[in-house]
Amino acid sequence: MSAPLAMLAVQGAVYTKLSADGELTVDLGAGVYDNVPENAPFPHIVLGEATEVPANSQDRFARDTVVTLHVWTKALGHTEGLTIGQRVNALLDHQPLTIPGLDHVATLFEFGQTLTDPEPPGDIRHLMLRYRVRTEQRPA
Repeated sequence: MSAPLAMLAVQGAVYTKLSADGELTVDLGAGVYDNVPENAPFPHIVLGEATEVPANSQDRFARDTVVTLHVWTKALGHTEGLTIGQRVNALLDHQPLTIPGLDHVATLFEFGQTLTDPEPPGDIRHLMLRYRVRTEQRPA
């Protein structure tokens, strides 16, 4: 018997936590999307790529799911994106997640990088954030 993939449940938990936060979505004005509508206003956060590897112990199935989030802004400079990133980090790093069907063990910040879109007109700023989420299968 093996454990189910955790990626879908982890993605849903991250989306729920970010989209429910008024400071992030209202005060900072960042929409949260899995699939970005064509005319979505800036700034926004996109649930990006994920990887998953087993992290089993002797008696439990576990998974490490690494989730990448993308913060997109049209602000001059990276301040707006980094401010949004700070709030995302406050919500996720070392914070509990409610993940249906799985026990949440830990969420850890792994990586952040600022980028500038090189395509003309070059006015889009991008912040990539990556988090490792450890989950375990609930005992039967």
